[in-house]
Amino acid sequence: MDTTLRDGEQTSGVSFSISEKLTITQLLLEELNVDRIEIASARVSEGEFQAVKSILSWAEENGYTDRIEVLSFVDNGVSIDWMIQSGVKVQNLLTKGSLNHLTHQLRKTPEQHFCEIGKVITLAQNKGIQTNVYLEDWSNGMRHSPAYVYELLDFLSTQPVKRILLPDTLGILTPEETFRFVSDIRSAYPALHLDFHAHNDYDLAIANVLQAVKAGANGLHLTVNGMGERAGNAAMASTVAVLNDFEPEVEIGLKESSIHKVSKLVETFSGIRIPSNKPIVGANVFTQTAGVHADGDSKHNLYFNDLLPERFGRKREYALGKTSGKANIEKNLLELGLKLNDADLKKVTERVIELGDRKEVVTKEDLPYIISDVLDSSLYQQKVIVESYVLMNAMGLRPSATISVSMEGEKFEENAQGDGQFDAFMNALTKVYTKKKRSLPQLVDYAVRIAPGSSSDALCEAIITWETEKKKFITRGLDSDQTVCAIKATQKMLNII
Repeated sequence: MDTTLRDGEQTSGVSFSISEKLTITQLLLEELNVDRIEIASARVSEGEFQAVKSILSWAEENGYTDRIEVLSFVDNGVSIDWMIQSGVKVQNLLTKGSLNHLTHQLRKTPEQHFCEIGKVITLAQNKGIQTNVYLEDWSNGMRHSPAYVYELLDFLSTQPVKRILLPDTLGILTPEETFRFVSDIRSAYPALHLDFHAHNDYDLAIANVLQAVKAGANGLHLTVNGMGERAGNAAMASTVAVLNDFEPEVEIGLKESSIHKVSKLVETFSGIRIPSNKPIVGANVFTQTAGVHADGDSKHNLYFNDLLPERFGRKREYALGKTSGKANIEKNLLELGLKLNDADLKKVTERVIELGDRKEVVTKEDLPYIISDVLDSSLYQQKVIVESYVLMNAMGLRPSATISVSMEGEKFEENAQGDGQFDAFMNALTKVYTKKKRSLPQLVDYAVRIAPGSSSDALCEAIITWETEKKKFITRGLDSDQTVCAIKATQKMLNII
């Protein structure tokens, strides 16, 4: 059962709109093929009521009514009336699964609580509503008041209840406890359908889910991206992968290939970003960074495991940065349909590592620019070097540049103003060349671009067309700063002339 729209929406700061709830419902049931979904808590708000009505209207048209569930309360039938008006046919009735909760929150005896539960279940049955029952704080109940838990289960086993829902409400269980508690209840009540509902406060939710299944749980409650109150719930993606790989005798109908698509949509609707290292759905989890790993993947897939990205509608990537080796570069070039000889590949690898050391973001799409920059730089001697510069741009003042240029061993410093920082740089450079009684070519075209799909922190390329009396030629500069790109392109021009 997916409870993204109920328990997942209890993530701090998350509130799905009516249309978002309906869209997520449709994806969960039709795209991901989840068995059941819990979409709301009864009586929460008018907006929640309208969302539930909208979902149930769609569900009725498409035959999904019995797969839509709502959290309800022991409230003398108020929740039942709410459900009748909204069209819901399945309630997940919240009862007290620990004596501590019963005594201090409800201040009632077990007999009083059981009597009230029985009345709600009977009313639901009379209204054509199916009942599942939550044992809230069940995990603490099993630790501290097991006699009460079994007394409640004895009572529920006499009622027309389809499923018993066992929540680790506060996320306190260890895997060993989960296995023991679920096993004990399974042994005592072999006919009951048991659902396990894990929270992730100790980062043990997935381990606990696996142990619950081993102990005989019939169902699991999950959320997309592990959303939920506090540290969240057991994550859908990780649970599916774990069960498919470590419990092959357990049959689940969820489509692995749709997990990433649904995960990204929920990320967008919720505004809760997926950590880049989150298993299965994180941005980096199928990315090899170290050069030795990329090399190993080329030699009998030495660094592959069973979590192949293609299972989840994704593909393996090879990061470019300071730990890249030639194998990383070659893997990315292969995707681009490019091939370099060993000497040029070494130069490009060195340039990527240099950029990574500077914390520059390097992407696959940047590689053609880097190749152009590296190979172009090897065509001439570096006789002119722009050693340093200070660029100033202040509101109300003309931009200015102070530069230091080394030309065949001689150093020059100049300052100038201009219409922009690069214009100021060129004006200062013109002063240097005037001292040498030399002229600069005319700048006839200037363009800056970033690789398709790159972001604001990506590398960019300045492409400048120069013209002398004899010819036109183009130089390129590569950097994460636009003005620095242009300065690098200009330095290439100085050495060409």
